[in-house]
Amino acid sequence: MTEITDIPEKLPVAVERFILHWGDLGGQWGVNRSVAQIHALLYLSDKPLAAEEIAATLGIARSNVSTSLKELSGWNLIRRVPVLGERRDHFVAETDLWEMVTRIAAGRKEREIDPAIAALRTCVAQAEGDPAIGAVASRRLKAMLDFTETMDRWHSQMLGVPHATLAKLIRLGSRIVRFLPSKPES
Repeated sequence: MTEITDIPEKLPVAVERFILHWGDLGGQWGVNRSVAQIHALLYLSDKPLAAEEIAATLGIARSNVSTSLKELSGWNLIRRVPVLGERRDHFVAETDLWEMVTRIAAGRKEREIDPAIAALRTCVAQAEGDPAIGAVASRRLKAMLDFTETMDRWHSQMLGVPHATLAKLIRLGSRIVRFLPSKPES
């Protein structure tokens, strides 16, 4: 059995604050607080961490850490890395922010948007053949489906845009409107 010799140090105030805040944000986004805190710790860590180190540093049960690491791996936000002379698994987080956000968006799209589009398509199809559905409800269902499919197509297109170009577009903000035709489309 590998002996644990690393005694975790007290976290710097800024690191602790970030971990706590990221955990709170995770809760608002529907992610378990400890999953988000582990992600934050790994993101800021300058070295791979073993599950035992994570548990001791954050004061989280080892079983919770294990479950959280599996969830983060499933989102492809962390990966296991070998450490010379160690038998324990060690983990690092994806640190490229564009890659991290892209992976999170892809996971959320798969879990939330794709099922929503499928449900909306079914609702629109059922509404078309149901005389009990009023014109307003039918029109609004179609509008929601159209909007959701438009955003889905936009997301797919943006995946092909290089990160540097996408960053420039984002920095342009509303100024990008200058490059669009001034007449509204018919």
